[in-house]
Amino acid sequence: MAFFGAHIVLAADADPVVDEFAQVRPGAPERMIVAPRKTVDRYWQTVAPRHSRPRLVRERQPLLAVDRKSLRGDSKGIAVRRARIDEWETVARNSAAMIREELGYDPRAGSDEFDPGVRAAIERGAWWVGESGVELCFYCSEGPYSAHTLQLQGIWTPPKLRRKAYATRALFAICDALLERHPTLSLYVNDFNAPALALYATLGFVQVGELSTLLF
Repeated sequence: MAFFGAHIVLAADADPVVDEFAQVRPGAPERMIVAPRKTVDRYWQTVAPRHSRPRLVRERQPLLAVDRKSLRGDSKGIAVRRARIDEWETVARNSAAMIREELGYDPRAGSDEFDPGVRAAIERGAWWVGESGVELCFYCSEGPYSAHTLQLQGIWTPPKLRRKAYATRALFAICDALLERHPTLSLYVNDFNAPALALYATLGFVQVGELSTLLF
């Protein structure tokens, strides 16, 4: 399978299939190409001569997963819940900050779609927040899902609230709730993000694959 849009997402193991995908000319410039590492390498070999150079390359991104048996931890002192629509500005501001830190661009710059997208996600119950007292200390959103897994996205602790174990306890509680409806949860992370990798290992996530991303 392949999805061609603002993001190009590829799922293929056989080189001839990847080569066929590389012949497709997307209708508009994409922002990202993401796929298993071997697939991205093969695809890029073909399209690079006719393509602009990526501004960022995330060569190794471990794909991690957790299930009910492997999840471990506790949520002591943290309450988690789905974000309320009256909190959309706070959620959008923190989501934009996460993207700036992780991907190096401001999703609000030159686009009127980001804030309405956050509002829509909150309205359908896809955004989660963690609370410590009256302060929102953690953010996480539900991404694509199938019968096998749900992808976690937008995982973020505001910088001033880091190193207080908020993320460990809040993400445990969110995973605990979501595993009532999904057999596994998955996410991918940059291989150089040592704090995030340590967090996910603490909660029982294990590596099940490796992705690569090219950003334009």
